[in-house]
Amino acid sequence: MANNASDTVMGQPGNSTKAPGHWVLARLGKKVLRPGGIELTKQMLQSLAISKDDDVVEFAPGLGATARMTLHRSPRSYVAVERDERAATTVRRLLTEPRQRCILGRAEQTGLDDQCASVVYGEAMLTMQSQSAKSRIIAEAARLLAPGGRYGIHEIALIPDGINAETAAQICSDLSGAIHHSVAPLTLAAWRETLSQHGFSVCVERKSPMHLLEPSRLLTDEGFGGAMRFAWNLIRDTKSRERVMKMRSVFRKYESHLAAISLTCRKT
Repeated sequence: MANNASDTVMGQPGNSTKAPGHWVLARLGKKVLRPGGIELTKQMLQSLAISKDDDVVEFAPGLGATARMTLHRSPRSYVAVERDERAATTVRRLLTEPRQRCILGRAEQTGLDDQCASVVYGEAMLTMQSQSAKSRIIAEAARLLAPGGRYGIHEIALIPDGINAETAAQICSDLSGAIHHSVAPLTLAAWRETLSQHGFSVCVERKSPMHLLEPSRLLTDEGFGGAMRFAWNLIRDTKSRERVMKMRSVFRKYESHLAAISLTCRKT
């Protein structure tokens, strides 16, 4: 990969200096872009217990890593809602059955029917939204789910629940500066409260370290070959390497105050 690469990833410019961090990582070849990695995603899917009787809606599938795992469970139907046309094209390549589709749209206003799903989930998206946008997306999940339906999220949390407000604000500011996108993680207590406000009861809660860019997590998420390709691309691309090192530096600086979390809820 040349330092002046002009390629694009899912509609985003190839400028590694300005592009959001997750697009930089994707362009370098990282497939798993979830804060808790593939293991926390697997745990979320296990808690959601998706079966052949379920109608599933996924918000913002991105590169389709979780979509593959969901489709392997053979749900009765699967709908992905993706705002980016290039990402949607990538996900559509995975869909082989009539009751599987990917639509262009926003998670807060999907256009899907009321109570059309038994399972809804989204990963690494609510953290990037304002509190009002978080509420709109969660409200849309509630609208789509039939009574008793399950909702799963995989996000970043601030720890502990009693974290100092000034510290929390500084962490959000530094993360936003490193990622080049607004970042607004909540404490676990605040995540639970926000979900409760929209009629969700948390059933399963899991937490893991925020080690997205640590070598051990890269190997687990990408496999040996994928991790080596990512490392090789990183070595060759100076600007992207600077961005990745800055992101990892911020993650490490606040390691004691950041966690990847998965919450599985039921609509009451």
